[in-house]
Amino acid sequence: MRLVLTEYSVALVLLAVLLVLFGLYLSWTATRLDRLHVRLDAARVALDAQLLRRSTAALELARSGLLDPATALILAAGAREAQSADPDEREAAESALTRDVRASFEDPTQAQQVRAAHGGPELLDELGRSLRRVQLARRFHNESVRAVRQLRSHRLVRAFRLAGRAPDKPNFEIDDDPPVALAR
Repeated sequence: MRLVLTEYSVALVLLAVLLVLFGLYLSWTATRLDRLHVRLDAARVALDAQLLRRSTAALELARSGLLDPATALILAAGAREAQSADPDEREAAESALTRDVRASFEDPTQAQQVRAAHGGPELLDELGRSLRRVQLARRFHNESVRAVRQLRSHRLVRAFRLAGRAPDKPNFEIDDDPPVALAR
């Protein structure tokens, strides 16, 4: 039995192969987009954890008795506000905490006095580490947002609605520059 292919049947086979390849490409793109969304969600959870860790470290330092009462009060109030802020006010509260920490250690002698006290080096080191981790977590989160937005902006992703109903996540923009006394 001999198979005879006409021009019409060759075109149909070619069209079928192209449709399968296009479907595979769409499936690969949808899977990639899904993985980017998962990575973005994980980055947001990590950022939230680091922000909580930073506010906890600031609160511990404020409650330690190693700071003067006014500085301790300002730092504790900023940390509590950051921990209890609504999602709409979170960026502003976290930026305010950063400014409070910077103001607390504006004078380098303040950090030296705390380091000289019993338990002070551990508290300052923890606060300094948490400040750096917040910077890294925020950068990683914003990079994940950028990657998701870039892929979602492609015409095929929009045309075939490969993003589904996943909401577009915003960048997390805060002032996260640590004070010079705690930066390493």
